[in-house]
Amino acid sequence: MTTGTGAGPLAGLRVLDLSWVLSGPFCTMTLCDLGAEVVKCERPPFGDVARTAGDMVDGESGYFFSVNRGKRSIALDLKQEEGRALFKQLVRDFDVLVENFTPGTMDGLGLGYAELSKEHPGLIYCAISGYGQTGPMRLKPALDVVIQGAGGILSVTGEPGGVPVKPGTSLGDITAGLYGVVGVLAALRERERSGLGQLVDISMLDCQVAIMENAFVRYQISGQPPQPMGTRHPWAVPFQAFPTQDGWIVIALAWGVPNQWGLMCSELERPELIDDPRFATANARSANHAELEPLLNEAFRQRPTADWVERLDRFGIPCGPLNSIPEVMALPQLAEREMFVPTPHHTIGTLPLANTPVKLSRTPGGIRGTSPDMGQDSRAVLRDNLGLDEATLDDLVARQVVWTERPPIDLE
Repeated sequence: MTTGTGAGPLAGLRVLDLSWVLSGPFCTMTLCDLGAEVVKCERPPFGDVARTAGDMVDGESGYFFSVNRGKRSIALDLKQEEGRALFKQLVRDFDVLVENFTPGTMDGLGLGYAELSKEHPGLIYCAISGYGQTGPMRLKPALDVVIQGAGGILSVTGEPGGVPVKPGTSLGDITAGLYGVVGVLAALRERERSGLGQLVDISMLDCQVAIMENAFVRYQISGQPPQPMGTRHPWAVPFQAFPTQDGWIVIALAWGVPNQWGLMCSELERPELIDDPRFATANARSANHAELEPLLNEAFRQRPTADWVERLDRFGIPCGPLNSIPEVMALPQLAEREMFVPTPHHTIGTLPLANTPVKLSRTPGGIRGTSPDMGQDSRAVLRDNLGLDEATLDDLVARQVVWTERPPIDLE
């Protein structure tokens, strides 16, 4: 089972989520998929700005739905003293807090880690920001593409000599969200020994540097800054996408595997390339890539993608089609692994959302329901955790300390 009907490995873990848009919500979504109870604390009157982003259906955001599924929502006005007092009481019942505000924002409200940990020393406080909680750039605003630029991703992405190209997914945000999960789980494991929580400081810029593989070492050894290479690899050749009769095929000859080059050339009906001294070894092919690529482009254009994949699969040559998003969603492999789970939303309808890729044999995770309306769980969470009665809740709602719904918003 991977559809969230089981308890999940993080069952019993309670997460208070103050984050918005993507890096923080992706972190807490991942924790939620793995069984944690996630309560999203939103800022009234309109909540997470992601509620107004992306493709909309009758005022509801598919973007918000996709990364906030399975969570509950409360809305507290933390600018009011009473709202902050309620929040500080609520934190005591949670294991983890996640926020992605500009450093110092929560401290300015009296709700930073230093303050909250006084009364809740076991709190794991995950703060995700553009540049981290320290350093000369800590207060600089940052969004995904800015961080991809600052961290060097955009300098190596795209075609040689071309303009910078943003990857087709938000690597700056998503990488930070995933490292946030790693940091939270590591801190929880350490808490089992010490009984103490700690601050998990996640910088989007740090995370971009961490995922750049060998780019920094390559520069330091060669003295040459890495440049955009399209889909190529700096050493393995061929290791890229090639045009076919009806689309593209992606080829990746493995390191140290004998005969793959010869077998591929034979299937391409270009046997003269096998012993050509310009291409006979991986190093030679890399050095003479500019001469080799046009020859391979011409050869691959002679047949459809599916034909090439079938032919090369017979010899165990790593290859595959360059799939469109609809083609990915139709893959039987992903259906078998339950990677798209039909998930209902009261306005948008039922959509197949991408499931957790973490497959556990005994305590599986999975999508645990739809995304919440802003403040829909405010009464229940405050009643169950703080013991507030209905009269008190009515008064807090009337004075807009607590919100239970989002007012209409004009998206025009």
